[in-house]
Amino acid sequence: MKSTVLAGLLALLAAFGTQVNAQSAKSREQVGSELAAAIRTGDMLAPGESGLTERELHPERYSAAPALRAKTREQVKQELAQAELAGDVSADGESGLTLRERNPGRYPAPTLPAGKTRDEVKAELADAIRTGDVIASGESGSKLNEVHPQWYAGARRVGNAVAHVQ
Repeated sequence: MKSTVLAGLLALLAAFGTQVNAQSAKSREQVGSELAAAIRTGDMLAPGESGLTERELHPERYSAAPALRAKTREQVKQELAQAELAGDVSADGESGLTLRERNPGRYPAPTLPAGKTRDEVKAELADAIRTGDVIASGESGSKLNEVHPQWYAGARRVGNAVAHVQ
């Protein structure tokens, strides 16, 4: 099975070798070595519609992935102490709540990143609707200005504002 997949991939590389080389500025040897490395490490997509790699489907066939750099014991202790002070540790095994969620008065409120005001969001939405920069209905994922460019030909973006061209 692997040999037929490998032969098919190599045939594709040979057929489109000049296009791949022109687009990525890699030599045929580099592409071939990258392909060989992907096959060797199991990073090739497995056949079928699962979307999994060979390593994910058959981990017993490949050596273990390199381990991530571990934290030191002191780093872990420090993170645990910070989480306990902030109430970000589990209150118990049953509810799934943190200590802060169970007793919010005992812990400082978490700092939230600065967001946009309601008026800013409304202005952005109005601008997106005016320029057609919203998703059209259906499953295509296209925006209205892509589906119906004639509707939005007069609107063009100038900085954060939209100018209508006559």
